[in-house]
Amino acid sequence: MGFLTGKTAIITGGGRSVLSNGRCGSIGYGIATAYAKEGCNLVITGRNMKKLEDAKEELERLYGIKVLPLQVDVHAGADNEEMISKAVLRAHEEFGDIQVLINNAQASASGVPIESHSTEQFDLAIYSGLYAAFYFMKACYPFLAISHGSVINFASGAGLFGNFGQCAYAAAKEGIRGLSRVAATEWGKYGINVNVICPLAWTSQLETFKNQFPEAFAANVHMPPAGHYADTETEIGRVCVQLANPDFKYMNGETITLEGGMGLRP
Repeated sequence: MGFLTGKTAIITGGGRSVLSNGRCGSIGYGIATAYAKEGCNLVITGRNMKKLEDAKEELERLYGIKVLPLQVDVHAGADNEEMISKAVLRAHEEFGDIQVLINNAQASASGVPIESHSTEQFDLAIYSGLYAAFYFMKACYPFLAISHGSVINFASGAGLFGNFGQCAYAAAKEGIRGLSRVAATEWGKYGINVNVICPLAWTSQLETFKNQFPEAFAANVHMPPAGHYADTETEIGRVCVQLANPDFKYMNGETITLEGGMGLRP
């Protein structure tokens, strides 16, 4: 039994995607796998129900945990707060207490310079990333306050370093970093741990970015000094597991960057 047996984690963007070589290409699914190995029941959300159902089937079959897949598509024009509130209540009805919220979901148009970025492309990043994290945190707060749980949000080096062609993505991710720091300040007294991870992993999204925008990819994405990109399960997923451990409460409010297996806390 793992130390998360019987606990519940919500992971946004938790669907299973595959790289061209057949390996898993999803950070959310890598995290879900790491949590499943610790016995944690999972609520996974995303826009693509097929990817969520694929993840549910494999995780339940391999690790004997329960998975609730919920379609959640945060976008301009939708009643996003109501949609997310219903999803969180559904998770509570299914599993009871909620111990961990991981805001991983993010869509964006990469490789488009600021002067060519459309309002629709900007909205795509802000709604799917920043607004989604905000609404999920609000909806989960009452349950996390009871469980003295953890919030793990995902930002990016795109915001830290100003990557070319990623203005909306960087804006969303920097907004998430700011939101997380405020939450760490406000919610620490309730025993809620809030941290941010800035990963660099080889995912299906990064693979698509390379294929569609090779010049922007070459300008922005560099092989880490360790010589490999972070593994979605054994490195990024395991860090998320550690951040759900009460022994790591001292890290509240930290930003963690993961580049090829190196964890840094600036």
